[in-house]
Amino acid sequence: MTKDSTANATATSTPDAVAANRPLLKVEDLHLYFGTSFGQVRAVEGVSFELAPGRSLAIIGESGCGKTSLTRGILRLLPQNVSKFTGRVYLNGLDVMQLSDEQFRKQIRWINMSLVPQAALNSLNPVVKVGQQVIEPLLIHDQATKEEAMERAKEVFRIVGIPEAFLDRYPFELSGGMRQRAIIAMALVANPVLIVLDEPTSALDVLTQANIMNALKKIKQDLQLTYILITHDIAISSELADEVLCMYAGQVVEHSSAYRFYREPLHPYAQKLMASVPSLREEKQPDFITGQPPSLFNPPKGCRFAERCHKRFERCDEEPPLFAVGEDLVRCWLYERS
Repeated sequence: MTKDSTANATATSTPDAVAANRPLLKVEDLHLYFGTSFGQVRAVEGVSFELAPGRSLAIIGESGCGKTSLTRGILRLLPQNVSKFTGRVYLNGLDVMQLSDEQFRKQIRWINMSLVPQAALNSLNPVVKVGQQVIEPLLIHDQATKEEAMERAKEVFRIVGIPEAFLDRYPFELSGGMRQRAIIAMALVANPVLIVLDEPTSALDVLTQANIMNALKKIKQDLQLTYILITHDIAISSELADEVLCMYAGQVVEHSSAYRFYREPLHPYAQKLMASVPSLREEKQPDFITGQPPSLFNPPKGCRFAERCHKRFERCDEEPPLFAVGEDLVRCWLYERS
C-alpha cells in the first residue's frame, strides 16, 4: 500500500459519513485458506454478500462449513497459519482490506465492528473485574477517560439488563446468562455499527437462551444496530434473522430473505436442514442428511453437496454458480432456468 493510498484510506475512513442507499457491509469474492502440515484448508471460497444498515443476517450451516472463518476474516481476527486471504470487504464504502493491521485495529475493530463470542467464561479474564474488561475498548482507543468509560459501562449494563454493582465483580461471580450479557455490553460500549454474534447462546440453558435472544432483539430495535449471527441452531437463527446465508463446504449455497428461507428453502441442503427441525404443529419425523461433509483439504469437483443430495442429476458433476430466484440466490443447477 503506497503512502498516498494510506493517507487516502485514512481520510475516507469515517463510516459515520455514509452515502444514502449504500450497504453497510459488502463482501466480494472472499477467500480464506489455512496452511497445515496436511495441506491447505479451503475454509472460505468465493463468498460475496451485502448487508444493509439495521438488518440481521444469520449465517447457518453444519460445523466446519466456514461460517466462523468467514466472520473472523471480516473482523481480521486470524491465526498465524493463514495461507490465502483475498477479496474485498467494504464497511460503509471503505475497503477495509486496504488498511494495515494497525489501521484496522485503530479505526475499525470494536469502534465500528465488534464481536460477541461464544462461551463467555472462556473470553473473560478470570482475575480482572468485569467492569475493567468492559471499559477496555474505550481506554485502548482513547475514546474516554477511565471515569467517563466507567459511566459508559454503567449505561450499557442498564441496556443489557445487568445491575451496576456487577461491574465490581469477577467473572466467576456471575451466572452464565449474566456473563453473556457482560460480553454483549463489552461489544456495545464503543458504539459500533455492526456486531457479530458468534453462537451467543450455545453454552446456556433454554430459558437463559430465550432471555438473551429477547435482550438482543430489544437492543437491535432500540439502537438500530446491524447484526451478523453465526449459528447452527435453526430455531435460534429464526429469532433474529432478516436474511439467511446458508453455507456448505466453504461456499454460499443460498442467500434468501428469512421469510422465504424458513418457509420454502431453495437449495436441497437448506431443505434438509429445515426438515431436520422438529415441528410442534405437524406429526412428522425430523429428517436427516446422509453421509459426511467433504474434506476442505480437497473439496470435490462439481457441486460440493452432490454426494449427499437427494436431488442429484448429471449436471451436478459441474460446479454451479449462484442463480437468482427473484431477489434470492441459490447455488444449484435445478434453478438454471428459473
